[in-house]
Amino acid sequence: MEKSIEGKKSKMIEELVAEVTECDFKVALETRKPKSWLKSISAYANTIGGMLLFGVDNDKQVVGLENAQSDAETISRLVKERITPLPQFVLSAMKENGKDVLCLKVLSGHSTPYYYKSDGIMVAYIRVGNESIVAPDYVLNELILKGTNRSFDAIVTDARKADYSFTLLEATYLERTGLHFDPSDYVSFALADKNGLLTNAGKLISDQYIVRNSRIFCTRWNGLEKGSIFDDALDDKEYEGNLISLLSNSCDFVRNNSKVRFVKESRYRVDKPDYADRAVTEAIVNALIHRDYILIGSEIHIDMYDDRVEIQSPGGMYDGRAIQDRDIHTIGSARRNPVIADLFHRMKYMERRGSGLTKILSETAKLPGYSDRMRPEFFSTQSDFRVVLRNVNYSSSGLTMQPTAQVTAQPTAQAIRLKMLIQFCSIPRARDEMQAHIGIDHREYFRKNFLKPLLESGELQMTIPDKPNSPNQKYVTV
Repeated sequence: MEKSIEGKKSKMIEELVAEVTECDFKVALETRKPKSWLKSISAYANTIGGMLLFGVDNDKQVVGLENAQSDAETISRLVKERITPLPQFVLSAMKENGKDVLCLKVLSGHSTPYYYKSDGIMVAYIRVGNESIVAPDYVLNELILKGTNRSFDAIVTDARKADYSFTLLEATYLERTGLHFDPSDYVSFALADKNGLLTNAGKLISDQYIVRNSRIFCTRWNGLEKGSIFDDALDDKEYEGNLISLLSNSCDFVRNNSKVRFVKESRYRVDKPDYADRAVTEAIVNALIHRDYILIGSEIHIDMYDDRVEIQSPGGMYDGRAIQDRDIHTIGSARRNPVIADLFHRMKYMERRGSGLTKILSETAKLPGYSDRMRPEFFSTQSDFRVVLRNVNYSSSGLTMQPTAQVTAQPTAQAIRLKMLIQFCSIPRARDEMQAHIGIDHREYFRKNFLKPLLESGELQMTIPDKPNSPNQKYVTV
């Protein structure tokens, strides 16, 4: 299908790009080394879909194709020959000021993994940032499960149920539901099969520690950033084993390292906890339910600082999209471990319909002293998911309750770091250099609390302002 869109060059490209989350631009069709663009098709089909625009440069300027009809035939042929299984795609021709453009839309696939094949070798790709990279083994394993409509927690293992105990599960189920956990429930809830073999979900819920990745590392750091575990950790615990015990122990850790302040009114007092207990529980349940257990040597991390709690779990969003680019209130329920999720729902630890993130927001908003700047934040990459809960009492305990003279004489750690960055960027510096200089690892935390304020105040400026996301971007003091 061909569209004629004269005199609307920038609008045409912008409208096309706005339709998708991922997009690559190609000045021309590379036929001698087609892997350069075919790997993007594999990556798009394996993740959230995307678009390739041929005849457009990286600045979104239309340069046109010399023979669009021939290129379209070549694209269709190479996709069918080199990508297996064949993904769903739509190839459209467009014309701008007499210049031909080809638009290849690739849909997110259900028959994952989609491989690029050449010379007898098959390789699956995924998207990370704006690059198509070879899928790591643990991602490939998850793609295989997804493509066969299976989940890790539902896989039957060679562990026999008779060799393990489930005292905590049965006692907790009775306590929270008022019902006894019958022997037949193990099969009904997919914790074991009819032959008495446990699924991975059954192993994760047994009293014994038999899934080595079933761990949570909890640390209360002294200050606003990580330091030495020996010198800068006020409290440090490592929990392993049954998912119910992991939830209980980690919630207790956060509770024990938090404070409940109060404001005295004329006839009553108002309790002001640092964090909403329900929000903490929801965040940890979310980590246990949706984490990727395939990744060897991985665990959940709970890091507490003076001003926040960060809960990080292995595995990004199950559909591959970045959570920070989406509306929390419209996200559907896509569960990486549906057997575990169903069990936790039955025990009333969570709701079935994917409302955990909105519950974190709503419960935190109920806290006395809450403001929009304390809104919980969510971040994800292809390999991890992070929840950040703000300490609603931090500003008052750290600043406003201090005498004015003390605040003036003792600048905050953030103010000191901001000054360090301004001095450091007297010559152009890359973002990684700036983070290393002030000792901050978390990119989004650095962007929001340091880089963005300095750019908005005009104290720093970009060296390539027309391309804010350029890999060659640097920052310099004004």
